[in-house]
Amino acid sequence: MTLTEQLLIVARAYCTARELSLARVSTLVFNDGKKLDGIANKGVDLATGRFEAAMRWFSDNWPAGTCWPDHIVRPPVPADTEGQATTANLESY
Repeated sequence: MTLTEQLLIVARAYCTARELSLARVSTLVFNDGKKLDGIANKGVDLATGRFEAAMRWFSDNWPAGTCWPDHIVRPPVPADTEGQATTANLESY
C-alpha cells in the first residue's frame, strides 16, 4: 500500500467518523480544501514532510471511540493530547 493510499484511507475514515466532507477535512489539515481531492485524483503529490505532518494531525485529532484504520501505522499520540482538536494546519510544510 502506498503512502498516498494510506493518507486517503485515514482521511476518509476521519470524514466518516466526524461526518465531514473531504474538502472540509482537507481545509483543516492542509488549509486547502482541494488538496486531498487532488491527491485522490493523482494530480497532486506531497513531500514526505507534509505526509508525516498530515498523519500526525490525524493521529492527534482522531475522534475518541473511533478505530484507527487497520494495517496503517498510527503515529504515537501524546497522552495529554489524545482526542483534543488542534487548529494547526500544514501550510508551513
